[in-house]
Amino acid sequence: MELNLKIQPLDEAAMAKARERQAQLAKPPGSLGRLEDLAVQLAGITGKVHNKIEKKHLLVFAADNGVVAEGVSSAPQSVTLMQTINLTRAKTGASTLCKHFGCGITVCDVGVNADIKEPKVLNRKIAYGTQNIVCGPAMSREQAVQAIMTGIELAQATDADVIGIGEMGIGNTTTSSAVLSVLLDADVDAVTGRGGGITDASYLKKKQVIKDAIAINRPDKNDIIDVLAKVGGFDIAAMCGAFIGCAATRRPVVIDGFISAVAALCAYKLCPNSVQYFVPSHASYEIGYKLAMDAMNLQPLFLLEMRLGEGSGCPLAFEILDAACAIINDMATFDQAGIDDGYLDEIREGDKFTVEGAK
Repeated sequence: MELNLKIQPLDEAAMAKARERQAQLAKPPGSLGRLEDLAVQLAGITGKVHNKIEKKHLLVFAADNGVVAEGVSSAPQSVTLMQTINLTRAKTGASTLCKHFGCGITVCDVGVNADIKEPKVLNRKIAYGTQNIVCGPAMSREQAVQAIMTGIELAQATDADVIGIGEMGIGNTTTSSAVLSVLLDADVDAVTGRGGGITDASYLKKKQVIKDAIAINRPDKNDIIDVLAKVGGFDIAAMCGAFIGCAATRRPVVIDGFISAVAALCAYKLCPNSVQYFVPSHASYEIGYKLAMDAMNLQPLFLLEMRLGEGSGCPLAFEILDAACAIINDMATFDQAGIDDGYLDEIREGDKFTVEGAK
């Protein structure tokens, strides 16, 4: 499965022009921080200094995980089905935010363990949930590839200026932790959180289940598809593909929380250039999130102690991207503001803003 050649690096010339434009705006150098960085990144993605974020869309991939049979989640598997449907009705956290901000949303069933009669749910079901990873592989290699390709194709077919990637699936913090542990060769205890909330006994069981699954399946950390097939989920694999699909069509793609970050890491491992198109949203409360971010050299935009999933951080990040566009498009330059910026010449020679010892 060769995907690297499809992802082009960012447009360095456009980024240089965007930085030049930022330097002309009537403000101290770098004073709008990450908003300036995002505007430069968007220029690199689109090849244009001036961009607009008008069409915003969230893709949510839903699937069940056989590992829930081990008692790793406080919620019953039936919640996946109900929330998959509720996502199409603006009744969940993520879909409520999408409705509020005017974002489109597509909910795609790639492996829910039930027949879904709601016509608004896109049916791309690969199987009725994955297998229990402590008993063998979650899925076949062919199914993993099918899930990745489903995500790629849906992302490429989605008409939007920016796309966010979310999920719905009881038990998927367990599979995400397993995937992350393998990819980073990290201790299971260091990457595994409590997900939607579990007792101390269940938490210990969850970590042991992940350790057992890795020992039994022996996934090859250098073969991303093997890792996804053996200890992942249909949702994670499809999300991985969606990140690749967005990058291949040169559009910014927003990472939600922990599960989305693990899927993004898989995409990065498959197609290294894809990471240049990623925009992290919030810092997930899950302990493995920071490790995934560090592995991609990314930092989240905001800290709200969120841990819902679904793609709930994406509509918020869309608004920040919109703000970054507004600044570079509409803010006055020094000339337009009637200000002689000569007083900044010395300051522009280096960092004259950081106070040593300050946090």
